Amino acid sequence: MTEPLPVLRAVDGGTAKLMPDIDRERAWLLTVDGAPQSYVDLDDPTHLEFEYARRLAHVVDAAAHEGAPLDVVHLGGGALTLPRYVAVTRPGSRQDVVEADRGLLALVEEHLPVPEGAGITVHGADAREWLAAAPADSADIVVGDVFGGSRVPAHLTSVEYAREVERVLRPGGCYVANLADGAPFAFLRSQLATFAALFGELALVAEPAVLRGRRFGNAVLVASHAPLDTARLTRRAAADAFPARVEHGEALARLVGDARVVGDADAVASPEPPGGAFGIG
Repeated sequence: MTEPLPVLRAVDGGTAKLMPDIDRERAWLLTVDGAPQSYVDLDDPTHLEFEYARRLAHVVDAAAHEGAPLDVVHLGGGALTLPRYVAVTRPGSRQDVVEADRGLLALVEEHLPVPEGAGITVHGADAREWLAAAPADSADIVVGDVFGGSRVPAHLTSVEYAREVERVLRPGGCYVANLADGAPFAFLRSQLATFAALFGELALVAEPAVLRGRRFGNAVLVASHAPLDTARLTRRAAADAFPARVEHGEALARLVGDARVVGDADAVASPEPPGGAFGIG
């Protein structure tokens, strides 16, 4: 049997590379300009290699009864790791995936196609522009996982953006976002303050080393008007290979401190990761 070969292609956001995993027959790592974007196992979409992807999935798992279908909007597509997971774990779900990099979408469609009937619709569009045109009260979950290179774009960090998220979510729905920062957490704290201005329930999921400021890393923000099942989320996060902590309530308020709400006029992209934080050789 011929071993799969890496695929290298210029896409809108840089140079994309698909690399086969030698340990899993139909699994692939997607990078753009050396920064890992997605990991997909076509034979087992429930296998989530990246820790942040598992944490996003934990939030989805806790959002409704096991197996119940959901309407999910994914802002940021990559190789569609989380949409594939939801399609398998919650059959009958309706999912919209919004990805601005059309070259990347074409690469994924060619080499990592989604099975027909999975309920996944892909849109080549800017995340905020698509969200602004989406119907109100139409999603149970909105996932924010948009990175330009290794940074969250500024226009997806403001309170105006957060209002669009709130408008699209149903009253009991939740927003979950993959963010990245390091001490002193100016960006992360501002994001928490911004979403706290609109949502009554907030949580943050991250590894203790990141929360203590020992290293730069991913942190998953969760926001909702409905009570969050933080106990269930805590159990799931603690059971991972790299256990994470769930901050909420007073502990989260202390982290936010005097951070201010961000508007479009003063929004900035997330910080550039230090060398080697996410890149691979």
